[in-house]
Amino acid sequence: MEDVLGGPVRQSGAEYRLVLYLSDRAEYVRTPGQARRDRGYRFLLPLHGEMLMVEDDREARLRPGTGGLIAPAAPFRVLQPRPARALVMTIPAPEMDGRLSGPPRPVTGLDLSAGLGRVVADMVRAVGEERRSLTGRQFDAACERITELLCLLLAGEEHPPAPGHLAEVEAVVRRYVREHATDSGLTGAAMAQDLGWSLRQVQLALQRAGTTPRELIREERLRLVRDRLRNPLDRHVTITDLAHATGFSSASALSHAFRQRFGVSPRELRRPGAR
Repeated sequence: MEDVLGGPVRQSGAEYRLVLYLSDRAEYVRTPGQARRDRGYRFLLPLHGEMLMVEDDREARLRPGTGGLIAPAAPFRVLQPRPARALVMTIPAPEMDGRLSGPPRPVTGLDLSAGLGRVVADMVRAVGEERRSLTGRQFDAACERITELLCLLLAGEEHPPAPGHLAEVEAVVRRYVREHATDSGLTGAAMAQDLGWSLRQVQLALQRAGTTPRELIREERLRLVRDRLRNPLDRHVTITDLAHATGFSSASALSHAFRQRFGVSPRELRRPGAR
């Protein structure tokens, strides 16, 4: 991989990268100095051979059917007894941190052979195979869906499905927020009342997932704005109209929140050449 492991094939969009890692090296080391400059997660999907990941005093063997996640700023070593091949996906840290609870940490031994793990692995492979026919916008959109499913998979690894009621509340709340993100009056209290639950129930369900009603609503609205800014059909919609259409009080409120979340302003993202 170019900036982590060394490899010849790369497809990148504005935010994500996907690299085919081919190597016959016996060892690769990411030093603490290199790790401090690294701002993205690395999702490793072995395709052939075996890779031994070493982080601190922990070791994990990755083979086809398993996967690993390397956190930002985490020094590590990769040892290979024989030549190996893998897909390595770079995920911007905010895309993971906004969905996961707790500090970033390395995760190894993810089961990618069945269930949601297999779905994630199949999607990564499909994006790799179709990389030459995808535009930058299409590539980033596909990677965003992969990231969302990967975070669901990681959440299941960290804590098994909870007492059914809270798990059901969380799923319904997330679906409700997606469907009503443009409602200017959407709040945690209004959502709870509409769904027939107490605000405390909604808060507890989202707290388990590391977020709050306010954060979830803001995140969904910002993602909706980003999608519309990238859509050529919405290129004539002003930032002010876009703010009001997605539940923000003003263009300045939208711009401030958008820059905090994505590092650029809505106008900058919309400029020709930006993805």
